Amino acid sequence: MSTLPHFRRLFQYDEWANHEVLAALQKLESPPARFVRLLAHIVSAERLWLERMCSQKQTYPVWPDFTLHQCKVEIEESKKMWEQYFASRQPDELSGSAIYKNTKGESWTNQIEDILTHVILHSAYHRGQIAADMRAAGFTAAYTDFIHAVRQGLVE
Repeated sequence: MSTLPHFRRLFQYDEWANHEVLAALQKLESPPARFVRLLAHIVSAERLWLERMCSQKQTYPVWPDFTLHQCKVEIEESKKMWEQYFASRQPDELSGSAIYKNTKGESWTNQIEDILTHVILHSAYHRGQIAADMRAAGFTAAYTDFIHAVRQGLVE
């Protein structure tokens, strides 16, 4: 079973990594739409999963049409929302379940810790797509490896 401090740390890393990708995209004169779309999807999906766990209405579509500025705002807002979420939880709640409907309207039940793990892995997957696409296009991708963040003291 994972702990609240463990997930707080992973979400701290996630927020840092999203900022790194944002910064890399902001350095481009005209970032390709696919890069921005993937980052927008990351931040929207992170919020979507939080809303599902809190039994709240979905704010954004899964694939929103955000600008880089909107992504920046959402990354900052997401940080606050996840911090509030973790601050309001007891350690034993992570092994509890969340009941929600997906975007197809299907009902599902998953353990909270599995959802949290999914959010982190999903975001890393799409950041990897952005990095691969950037390198293929001849750009310098953000270096967002978890161990790099730990070595640099960027994650507590």
